[in-house]
Amino acid sequence: MTDEPQGPWRPILQGPDAGQAFAAAEEIAGALLRLHAAGPGNYGFSELAGWSLFFAYLDRAVPGRGYLDRAAELLEDSVAGLSRSHSQASLYGGFPGVAWLVEHLKGWILEDDEEDDPGEEIAAAVYRHLDLSPRRGGHDLLFGLAGLGVYALERSPRRWGRESLKAAVARLAETAERRPQGVAWRSSPEGMEPGELKRYPQGNYNLGMAYGTPGVAALLALANAAGAEARPLLDDAVAWILAQRLPAGERSIFPHVVAPGQPPQPTRLAWCYGDLGIAAALLLAARCTGEAAWEREALETARAASRRSPETSGVVDAGLCHGAAGNAHLFNRISQATGDPACEAAARFWLERTFALRRPGEGIAGFCSWGTGDNGHPVGWRDDPGFLSGAAGIGLALLAAASPVEPAWDRLLLVSIPPRPSARQEEAER
Repeated sequence: MTDEPQGPWRPILQGPDAGQAFAAAEEIAGALLRLHAAGPGNYGFSELAGWSLFFAYLDRAVPGRGYLDRAAELLEDSVAGLSRSHSQASLYGGFPGVAWLVEHLKGWILEDDEEDDPGEEIAAAVYRHLDLSPRRGGHDLLFGLAGLGVYALERSPRRWGRESLKAAVARLAETAERRPQGVAWRSSPEGMEPGELKRYPQGNYNLGMAYGTPGVAALLALANAAGAEARPLLDDAVAWILAQRLPAGERSIFPHVVAPGQPPQPTRLAWCYGDLGIAAALLLAARCTGEAAWEREALETARAASRRSPETSGVVDAGLCHGAAGNAHLFNRISQATGDPACEAAARFWLERTFALRRPGEGIAGFCSWGTGDNGHPVGWRDDPGFLSGAAGIGLALLAAASPVEPAWDRLLLVSIPPRPSARQEEAER
């Protein structure tokens, strides 16, 4: 680990490798445009919103080819689709996700006009939803409170952004459960899919970024840094996470879940579950608070993850959520933030695996997604054009590896890790 603060975003792919990444990204773009021409599409991140985000960053990586116009068209179609739908209040499954995209693209695709604020109505609706107490619904990033906090962060400092962020923290404090080692958030049986409910009839304490306490901790770290006064809750959440380590010699450092009456089991290597997502959350929390001990834990966990073999990783496809491109991007993020060579080597390795998983002539530009049903049983390979597990997300990870453009889109994953402050900055803060 270097003692110097990290500089601007540095592409880890050069020459022919970078050319391969750009070519794959543009093939994905062509496939998505053909899909869009064939039908209106879903307005959320599974389709139109995710596609718009991808085209916006593709335009920055390879400007002058009309991709920004495509991003604007897709954003317009996403907003129009939202206006025709009755959707839930969740980041990945409802209107706050499209609202996040509107905020993210202001000053880029949309004009940043203080007098004409197209996001104000939705921001007010999100605040009213968050202001309800006691809270009904989940705590998680994909469909619950943490995801609404991600939207609120993107909305800040505009009207209702800070208010929504503080309300999200307040609702998380209400729903936290005090455990012997700290605080955690329980996934209740009422919100579980049939297969998961069968395994955990009393619910569980999830250790994944997508559905569990690590994602909440990452949100709390950013909220606290933004002035939402979440530090005590954050400290207790991190304490609980660190107390869940498995015995030495297990396949992973942290388990999938902790459930009453069941021994914890090792889990896959991914953003959504496992050591890599937890390492990113701990490092983000460390950078937001200056806690050196958390940074050491994060790097130790990331380095252990970098040594994990593909055969034990559970990776079968290339998506961001639990695939090769997602692993590559998280290792890339951690290496960019720390200068750690093992993490950079792991990022390169998982990029190679991403390309190895391409199937020319199949899927979306050669990328297929392995799907499972509500019961947890596999349903086979499918074409997935979306952000989280499909081609748009893979394209964004490839662009982050080959382009000097900062991948700020990964704020959606709560892994935009701040750089280490310089000695001069630290002295000024003191």
